[in-house]
Amino acid sequence: MPFQFTGFADEAEKSLDGQISTLKEAGWSAIELRLLDGKNVVDLSDDKWKATHEKLQAEGIKIVGFGGQIGNWARPITTDFQVDIDELKRVGPRMREAGTKFLRIMSYPNPEENPLSNEDWKKETIRRIKELATIAEGEDVILAHENCSGYGATAEGWLEMAEAVDSPALQLIMDTGNNSLHANDREDTWNYYDKCREHITHVHIKSAKPGDDGTYATCHVDEDPVQKRIIADLEENGYDGWLSIEPHIKAAIHAGQDVDDTGEGRQVWVEYTRRLEKLVSEVVS
Repeated sequence: MPFQFTGFADEAEKSLDGQISTLKEAGWSAIELRLLDGKNVVDLSDDKWKATHEKLQAEGIKIVGFGGQIGNWARPITTDFQVDIDELKRVGPRMREAGTKFLRIMSYPNPEENPLSNEDWKKETIRRIKELATIAEGEDVILAHENCSGYGATAEGWLEMAEAVDSPALQLIMDTGNNSLHANDREDTWNYYDKCREHITHVHIKSAKPGDDGTYATCHVDEDPVQKRIIADLEENGYDGWLSIEPHIKAAIHAGQDVDDTGEGRQVWVEYTRRLEKLVSEVVS
């Protein structure tokens, strides 16, 4: 199997114990950390982080990445930049301690009210990401930019930004569902992937299909044919990194839709792992 599997288990369970239990049910031993009892991992106190890390170590769970907040959908380009600098400096030592490679970031959406001009938005985004990348290089952290919110939400925006920043600390997470959901078109996901494949360092698996009105919504991985297409191309081109699930079926953190206590989120999450493994086995067999 050329790929390794992980995921955002906060879409299955709120607590750390619940997330660990979910991973064990799936037969996986790696996690991307984001919310723990409703609090982002990057905002944990030193004591809470220490307890979290020790628990994961004791359970044999590897931390692949932190789902950070830098430049994300809640932090437009007009947000105080110091907040992001402080976040990066806070988590850098923790990531080194845990042997964690990826800090998920985005690239500052332009606010709908009183937006910057496109040129000013681009200029300020690049200025910020350059400064963060310099810090990240010193912290031995990769700013793993997800194709979601901000200047890099389009392939053209990412390529412009990556060229301008020109740092090994800035790399690309390819989310395989975001573009489909944003554009209501699977080809938008494929086009982003096709244009940026050489930049991809990490992959988030999210899948989408159109409803009766043509509007796309999340679905299981085998219900979206672009997933098999991308996975096959990744395998053909020698990608041997992580496939990290972020199903957004029963929970969507960005929309304030946290997992509930019914157990349905966990059931869906584990089923998603099974169906992804089956799909991958069909691709690489």
